[in-house]
Amino acid sequence: MSVNKHAVLVLKDGTIIYGKGFGATATKVGELVFNTSMMGYQEALTDPSYAGQILLMTYPLIGNYGVDAKDKWDSNYSWFESRSVQVEGFAVRELNNLPEHREATQNIDKFLSEAGAPGICDIDTRYIVRHIRNAGVMPAVLATYENGIDVKKLLDELTFKYENINFVERVTTREPLVFGKENKRTVTLIDYGVKMNIVRELVARKLKVIVLPSFANTQDVEKYEPSGVVLSNGPGDPAILKDAHETIRQLANKFPILGICLGHQLLAHALGGTTYKLKFGHRGANHPVLNKLTGKIAITTQNHGYAVDKLPKDLEITHVNVNDGTIEGMKHTSKQIFSVQYHPEASPGPRDSKYIFDEFVKML
Repeated sequence: MSVNKHAVLVLKDGTIIYGKGFGATATKVGELVFNTSMMGYQEALTDPSYAGQILLMTYPLIGNYGVDAKDKWDSNYSWFESRSVQVEGFAVRELNNLPEHREATQNIDKFLSEAGAPGICDIDTRYIVRHIRNAGVMPAVLATYENGIDVKKLLDELTFKYENINFVERVTTREPLVFGKENKRTVTLIDYGVKMNIVRELVARKLKVIVLPSFANTQDVEKYEPSGVVLSNGPGDPAILKDAHETIRQLANKFPILGICLGHQLLAHALGGTTYKLKFGHRGANHPVLNKLTGKIAITTQNHGYAVDKLPKDLEITHVNVNDGTIEGMKHTSKQIFSVQYHPEASPGPRDSKYIFDEFVKML
């Protein structure tokens, strides 16, 4: 980390935070959000659901185990959730640039620098999180620099509106991808910004996974003759993805479906439900979720800024967030369709929610 690099975080409401800079020398705009996980920053940085966002970690020490950059994103085991860093910027209290882990190949400074993403450290993240919890998530600009910067100009030019941008089209695959080629039973996964660990969990259950672009239509799915369809996680406002709503509506009459995170929200829209934006979202690895069907509570990983609101009569609630009562899961009353808002492929519990994939396999 350059001793000459400075950084500033400017919020839409005029809040200005100065700190030390790391990563790339750049100016990036995004929605400022926070994650309460104590670890898993490499997974978070490469999670496509963070596209268009500046990520702030509430845990004060980040970087102590470094980054494992040698494994390929599409290997059977990797810390990467996608091909590259997806966040616009990264904000932490204390940065450790001397990691200690046998598999570490880089520190975060170099990792972000190569990806073109700026970072800011030595700031009061506790204050910023409290501010966001009170005021709600908001647009921000993160700039790293060496020879001064015009902060007023940064604020004047901050016209970013997260909810108006289709980030899914930025992160989705452009062509079909195949995983688990040796497996016989096929499922298609529509990529709205999929975390690779979802694919790995499906392949581990002896499924051949055909990953299709977000703009795939019903005919694109049908030609692979899948046993079922998975709707992936992803970034942005589910309400603006009208084409996805229509495609899912058609698929719901033909295949068993599992929706995860954004896929859960899109499924609700497709079948007549609605969503709304949360004040500051759910992002972290410590969210308790009650399974209403079993009475059991799982500790889950979550990353979403929107939640399902009103459900149509054909869908019933299966899971709720213990903290705030938001809908965390639902199922169709007569079709082989169900979804969860949280991430069953993650391991905060550590295996509390792996059964979601087993339930999907049983439906096929």
